[in-house]
Amino acid sequence: MERGEAFCYDELLHIGPDQSGMEALNDYLATRSYIDGFVFSQADIEIFRSLQKPPLDQYFHVVRWYRHITAIWDCTQDDAKTCSVHTSKMKRSQPPWSPPTEVKQPELRLYNSLTRSKEIFRPQNGKNVLWYCCGPTVYDASHMGHARSYISFDILRRILMNYFKYDVFYCMNITDVDDKIIKRARQNHLFDKYREKNLATTQLLQDIKAALKPFTVKLAETTDPDKKQMLERINHTVLSSLKFLEDMIQQAFPKGEITQQAQVLLVEAKDILSDWLDVQFGSQVTDNTIFSKLPKYWEGEYHKDMDELNVLPADVLTRVSEYIPEIVQFVQQVVDNHYGYISNGSVYFDTVKFDSNEKHSYAKLVPEAVGDQQALHEGEGDLSISADRLSEKLSPNDFALWKASKPGEPSWDSPWGKGRPGWHIECSAMAGSILGESMDIHGGGFDLRFPHHDNELAQSEAYFENDHWVRYFLHTGHLTIAGCKMSKSLKNFITIKEALNANTSRQLRLAFLMHSWKDTLDYSSNTMESAIQYEKFLNEFFLNVKDILRTPTDFTGQFEKWEEKEMALNKRFYEKKAAVHRALCDNIDTRTVIEELRTLVSQCNTYIAAKKSNKELPNRMLLRTIATYLTEILKIFGAIEGEEPIGFPVKGDGQNLNLETTVMPYLKVLSDFREGVRQIAREKKVSEVLQLCDGLRDDILPELGVRFEDHEGLCTVVKLVDRETLLREREEKKKIEEAKIRKKEEAAQKKRELEAVKLAKMKIPPSEMFRLEKEKYSKFDENGFPTHDTEGKELSKGQSKKLRKLYETQEKLYNEYVQTLQNGSTS
Repeated sequence: MERGEAFCYDELLHIGPDQSGMEALNDYLATRSYIDGFVFSQADIEIFRSLQKPPLDQYFHVVRWYRHITAIWDCTQDDAKTCSVHTSKMKRSQPPWSPPTEVKQPELRLYNSLTRSKEIFRPQNGKNVLWYCCGPTVYDASHMGHARSYISFDILRRILMNYFKYDVFYCMNITDVDDKIIKRARQNHLFDKYREKNLATTQLLQDIKAALKPFTVKLAETTDPDKKQMLERINHTVLSSLKFLEDMIQQAFPKGEITQQAQVLLVEAKDILSDWLDVQFGSQVTDNTIFSKLPKYWEGEYHKDMDELNVLPADVLTRVSEYIPEIVQFVQQVVDNHYGYISNGSVYFDTVKFDSNEKHSYAKLVPEAVGDQQALHEGEGDLSISADRLSEKLSPNDFALWKASKPGEPSWDSPWGKGRPGWHIECSAMAGSILGESMDIHGGGFDLRFPHHDNELAQSEAYFENDHWVRYFLHTGHLTIAGCKMSKSLKNFITIKEALNANTSRQLRLAFLMHSWKDTLDYSSNTMESAIQYEKFLNEFFLNVKDILRTPTDFTGQFEKWEEKEMALNKRFYEKKAAVHRALCDNIDTRTVIEELRTLVSQCNTYIAAKKSNKELPNRMLLRTIATYLTEILKIFGAIEGEEPIGFPVKGDGQNLNLETTVMPYLKVLSDFREGVRQIAREKKVSEVLQLCDGLRDDILPELGVRFEDHEGLCTVVKLVDRETLLREREEKKKIEEAKIRKKEEAAQKKRELEAVKLAKMKIPPSEMFRLEKEKYSKFDENGFPTHDTEGKELSKGQSKKLRKLYETQEKLYNEYVQTLQNGSTS
């Protein structure tokens, strides 16, 4: 404001700082804008000085004006006459900003088998992740060893995608051309043909005895203790069954019974007969459909198993049989790069030449395993380790890229003649075709490190002429069964279908989550019981929270004031969230995450119990937030399916029916009605009605998968729980009650027995008690007290003193008994 405008202030000054003057000043200042900053004049200072105290809040514009002047005018340096020094166009500025202290956040690290340490995970292309996983060799049912790998990688994949927000491109192969598949398909075909002949029992016995001869030699030559034990078990079973059948023939059992036992022997001797038949007739199997039918069937079963386990399908699935041209081209390039050589129609990888190149290194994963001929032979396959095959190699460490097919094996055309791919080359060619010269992650089981993955690395880096075909190699740990090694070849395995008959897919996944993905996992009853109890623990929390959230309230009523308990729980919640994040960054440590979630739920349960004990309603929004977070984490882990925001879904018979949403309103009405009936029954003391209400809770509703939980002074909690779980709980409760009754009866019986013993003792007069012990004493006084032992020696004073105490105690008991009799006769 310029000085020429001060006449308005003069007019105001004449009015004075009373109510009317303040109102006039407020009206005037209402027209003043501060958007471009505040500029004040000498007139402002004069009015400001005239005010004896700060204006009242009711004069809003005066208060605003007063605060601006107070903030920017330094009255200590003013000469009280002029403010020309300070009335230049001054604007109030923002104060300096105090930025928060930077806190270093954890980075995701993964255990990399290439370095055998945890490395910071940095994909080659931003957030895009290329991932290849070794798939199954499909010649038999998928087992828990497969589940160990594929559930674990499914968990890692989901966490990378849905927690760390990586864009994962996941490729997996199906090995449908392999020595194991060829041998199994051929033997199954030959055995089925043999069975169709319906040979006479005598011929069957003759053939099995013939088959046992080479099998016995094989058993004697086997040095691996696990494999030897398996062969011995087969041998014992077949010999026992064979002898039993021979005895039946000798004893002239009915023909029908002999034929039935012959079929039992045929089944038990299948492995021995199949090997024997394969040696004789395997080379005559020429129909290629025989070799494709078996893997096609088992691949279908594998996909069904993975669907049951809630394992996400791969983005790309490759089959060896569909990539033969790519494999041939891959092998040719390795040969052209001078790392492969041709021998008798087969092509081998030259490990010596590759390793001597300064750009390359053979066996990056397990260098100490180089030269392990047993491992190398297993990698080549049973059909590829004959003496003539091994003699084709320049070095024992070399491995087949392409195998010349023998009679009785499938084959494809190639520049080197009819043949089929080696095992290791399949993954390299298929992964290279899809993912290119370098991938971020390669995954597989721990037992594949050498020679399979080391050979993959070598031939791929030979093909691409680089040293980084894989950046991070992840290997899942072994799976044992109750502490014992699991192996399909040793016939010591549990199929996925068998495991799912015993437990749900969620329980299996929780068991895996409770262990490190890279360590050995023991599949046992203890392991699964821990998973079952953890699931139950979480489910009870979710059901309790849902019940709390169903408590009627208006929209604003769900926002309740936070007290100290809520602040404390919220603090712990954020601490646990941070702990979960640290654990996931630390090699995706789900075991620690599971324990952190367990602690968080325990803290919530303590909070809920404390609120209910005080007859207070727990804070809904806080519990909703925590329960939603827990649900989201479990969804990320693949342990929860569906769109429900909280807890495990409860589905009805309909495909898209959410049972909880549908029936809960009706159950709530039933619960309220029952509570009203119980209240009236208690007031009227009608015990029969109360028993009916208890019967509804304990006997009827559990059959429908409904649990009513009655709490003194609180509303009944309504929960939808799996019917089998409720029935199991009811049986357990019944057993506990029966055990209590039994224990009570046993205690009463024991008490009766003790009383009977005491009564029997009380009936003995003191004068007779020692006379009954003739083996100890020979003489007594007139009161029946012993004076000499059996040898006629007089008892010592010490002995007599001890016996006197016993005598007096018995005298007291006897007198009590006599008194009891007298009292009884008197009454």
